[in-house]
Amino acid sequence: MSQPLIQPSRAKSMTIGESGLAFVFTVAAFLCVIASAKAVDTPFAFHAALAAAASIASVFVILNRYFDRPAALPPQEINGRPNYNLGPIKFGAAIAMFWGIAGFLVGLIIASQLAWPELNLEPWLNFGRLRPLHTSAVIFAFGGNVLIATSFYVVQKTCRVRLAGELAPWFVVLGYNFFILVAGTGYLLGVTQSKEYAEPEWYADLWLTIVWVVYLLVFLATVIKRKEPHIFVANWFYLAFILTIAVLHLGNNPALPVSVFGSKSYVAWGGVQDAMFQWWYGHNAVGFFLTAGFLAIMYYFIPKRAERPIYSYRLSIIHFWSLIFLYIWAGPHHLHYTALPDWTQTLGMTFSIMLWMPSWGGMINGLMTLSGAWDKLRTDPVLRMLVVSVAFYGMSTFEGPMMSIKVVNSLSHYTDWTIGHVHSGALGWVGFVSFGALYCLVPWLWDRRLYSLKLVNWHFWVSTLGIVLYISAMWVSGILQGLMWRAYTSLGFLEYSFIETVEAMHPFYVIRAAGGGLFLIGSLIMAYNLWMTVRAGEVEVSSPIALQPAQ
Repeated sequence: MSQPLIQPSRAKSMTIGESGLAFVFTVAAFLCVIASAKAVDTPFAFHAALAAAASIASVFVILNRYFDRPAALPPQEINGRPNYNLGPIKFGAAIAMFWGIAGFLVGLIIASQLAWPELNLEPWLNFGRLRPLHTSAVIFAFGGNVLIATSFYVVQKTCRVRLAGELAPWFVVLGYNFFILVAGTGYLLGVTQSKEYAEPEWYADLWLTIVWVVYLLVFLATVIKRKEPHIFVANWFYLAFILTIAVLHLGNNPALPVSVFGSKSYVAWGGVQDAMFQWWYGHNAVGFFLTAGFLAIMYYFIPKRAERPIYSYRLSIIHFWSLIFLYIWAGPHHLHYTALPDWTQTLGMTFSIMLWMPSWGGMINGLMTLSGAWDKLRTDPVLRMLVVSVAFYGMSTFEGPMMSIKVVNSLSHYTDWTIGHVHSGALGWVGFVSFGALYCLVPWLWDRRLYSLKLVNWHFWVSTLGIVLYISAMWVSGILQGLMWRAYTSLGFLEYSFIETVEAMHPFYVIRAAGGGLFLIGSLIMAYNLWMTVRAGEVEVSSPIALQPAQ
């Protein structure tokens, strides 16, 4: 008998992921409603209600997706080419820009509060509550979403396969941003562990643990099923970032809640042990979240934008393994001249100094990738931004080891010099490499041309001026603070009272606020440029990509 010309379509059924997640979120919504009703404090009741609403919305989205999709799931390949999953990456890129502007704005507000204390608005908008909101919004909300979006993009492209899972990538990006929402609103409500870079309370930490494990599994599963036998170096850095942040998070955040229906908890240990754990976590959050993850961006986006291979692949592997081994030991340099044993302080200082070599090896590798393509810096401001970020990385990774030396640290620590150092890395390295990655990523994701290279140029110079004002003011004010604090009269008394040192800082705080304002203006220019890139589609723009000098 002849075969029928039309095969019967396969009946549509929910996948295990769809049905499982829908069930889990249904149960979660029920439990969160109970928790909100039995809450012993208002912030916990608010967050439980927020979680219940998010769970119900998740069930609705999952069911709506099921009814709208065809019977078959999206194919892994189309005509022999990978069918990349770009939806979660688009969301991550867009929300990163939103959180970045929010974080920079809050930073400008708290910088202004230090210059003009009357701007402190009690109780929700005072400096104590806005400061952790600023750091978390910039580091974890902006930086974290850039890392998740770029890692999902790079791992697919370099492995030549579709991202593992269908709902899991969406769970990661949406779940991570729900964590950001809970943490940020918690700070405004006064909910905090009071641990630097680890302020969210116990229930937010538990949720982040779940999200991060799924993130690791999605990334690993994608690498395992790769079609490309070689694992590109950027994926090594992304994997180190994901794994180490998981270990740091679990090690630094064990806490016992006062009540399962309350927001307050107490850390599992205290005193110098807690300080040691905190700065093992804190410095390696810098090392693996703000360095290893963004080095992965450098190793993919600079060669891609410059259309040149990495200068030395062997150097990139040496850079990776030496950085991974050395960074984890550097945390004690935050605890010089404290109750921490002296040998531990010296260990942290020694490994910090050793870190200078692999860090500059990575910087040299990134810069030398432009060999034969230096002329592109005149015509491509996106590439210029990426390259300048690497220069800031080199500067910060020289200054950091220098400041870890005990005799230097005795002057610099607890002063604004540390603030200047942190922001030269955060704004110059992390900020610029993130901006450059987003300028590349958005046109690739939406299949567009960048709306205006001239606006990128404006963004680059306005933000660079802002960074220079910021870090210069903090360097000068920090050294001035340190010198005033250690100045003695001929009789052996302190020459300056503390309030006199505070008064001396005022002009520098005004300059810092001006620098932060310029950096915020640059990010707004970028947001407009990216918005018009997506909105304008294939509309012809005034400048072609091959461009004119100094464009």
